[in-house]
Amino acid sequence: MQIAVIGRGDCSDEEYDMARSVGRLIAEAAGTVCCGGLGGVMEAVSRGAREAGGTTVGILPDTGDGNPYLDVIIRTGMGHARNVILVQSADAVIAVGGGYGTLSEIAVALKIGKPVYGLSTWKIDGVRACATPEEAVSLAVRAGRPSRPSRSPQGRGGPS
Repeated sequence: MQIAVIGRGDCSDEEYDMARSVGRLIAEAAGTVCCGGLGGVMEAVSRGAREAGGTTVGILPDTGDGNPYLDVIIRTGMGHARNVILVQSADAVIAVGGGYGTLSEIAVALKIGKPVYGLSTWKIDGVRACATPEEAVSLAVRAGRPSRPSRSPQGRGGPS
């Protein structure tokens, strides 16, 4: 299960704390955190997931290295177009705060039918407002659980 967490690169302290909690909770639910790979909310969610032993994927807009809490770095060199790749890679989306970049990611997610859960973010039709990181992650995990059969330890789906 891959959950995209979106939000500002220059977030408030409150948003940073919420995103860090979201990352921790996703990791504890055995999910993979996908984000834009830069600072602010993206750094916080990656940090929280890493601190809880989770896996983090940063889909960068450029060819840099991203934040220090990324396990997998995807350097797109595509600028804002990477927002589509990020949202397409997720089973569910959690928005924490956010500006126009976050709004564009929300719009793409809603357009393609991905569930979006929000913490102090844009109040638009289709975004389920959540009161706490626990609520947002619980809903995203429920929505994002894959329906495909589980894989064997070898990753082939066959007998072990």
